[in-house]
Amino acid sequence: MNVRYRVELSQAERSELTAMLSKGKRAARKLKRAQILLAADAGRSDEEIARAVAVGGSTVYRTKRRFVEGNLERALSEDPRPGAERKLTGKEEALLVATACATPPEGRARWTLELLADAMVKLTGHESLSGETVRRRLAENGLKPWRKDMWCIPKVDGEYVARMEDVLDLYAEAPDPDRPVVCFDESPVQLIGEVREPIPAEPGQLERYDCEYRRNGTVNLFICVDVHRPWRKVKVTERRAAEDYAQCMRELVDVHYPDAACIRVVQDNLSTHSVGSLYAAFAPAEARRILRRLEFHYTPKHASWLNMVEIEIGVLRGQCLDRRIDDPKRLISEIAAWEQQRNAAAARIKWMFTTEKARAKMGRAYPATSKES
Repeated sequence: MNVRYRVELSQAERSELTAMLSKGKRAARKLKRAQILLAADAGRSDEEIARAVAVGGSTVYRTKRRFVEGNLERALSEDPRPGAERKLTGKEEALLVATACATPPEGRARWTLELLADAMVKLTGHESLSGETVRRRLAENGLKPWRKDMWCIPKVDGEYVARMEDVLDLYAEAPDPDRPVVCFDESPVQLIGEVREPIPAEPGQLERYDCEYRRNGTVNLFICVDVHRPWRKVKVTERRAAEDYAQCMRELVDVHYPDAACIRVVQDNLSTHSVGSLYAAFAPAEARRILRRLEFHYTPKHASWLNMVEIEIGVLRGQCLDRRIDDPKRLISEIAAWEQQRNAAAARIKWMFTTEKARAKMGRAYPATSKES
């Protein structure tokens, strides 16, 4: 005989379930049970709940029964499933996690499932341990010791914060044609040619191209972006030497901003991005003439993301360069067409990271930098 179970949640239980659903960082089955209990508490019928939560009527019935006969914790959890007992105890799982986070054996670059299984056999009383058992226990703890990320880890000190705020304050200024702010950077591009002609796309068939390709060398792109107006300029060069950088600075002064009193250039800390590069390329009088109208602002080390031009480089690669181009002349033509279209469309970078937001974020991550004088 079916028994109708009536769910009546306390205010504390209701708040707990609501918070669980808003975060969403639980197993899908547990979240569905929370939805069932809240809907039942609101007086909805089992059929309505089943349709709304996309579960069977038996699931609704069991969840309500487990709550009424037990408590909230029992209603949200599952009964132990049949099967063999876990091979590793809690202490052995902790040992496995600690081993996976430790330095791998001598001669090996990283831990593998087999290496960890062998290590656990030596450290515990188990005669054997499968790689799959190790994989499951590591997955439960969010560990993949055979993988790693490369990351630029900055040293956040007074110098870092000072440079960051200097750049962000420039971005926040009102536009001033006499003192434009220009973000500058360079990016290498590899020239790649086809060994065999690609097969064009057809209805129901993707474009196909051969996995083999031909390397035709590399070129360099110098990219400038105006912070306060929709303008960018890309120059293709064979290299990125100090002389090439100096030529870009002279073009900024004489070609792109001939009427500006001072051009403020935001750039990273590459060795060629210096006053000395202009003196290496030009006579002292010419170098001084150019530098009188330039003002350099440097991003913090390992923080090139603060340079707005990095976003523009990503757009250029995604919209124009995400294909095989083997000839420098064709590359120049394609980039020029992209640049013209993007400038004509008045495309701009929407920068939302301000000095105030930076202080709040850095204060949370690095409390030592948030002290006020």
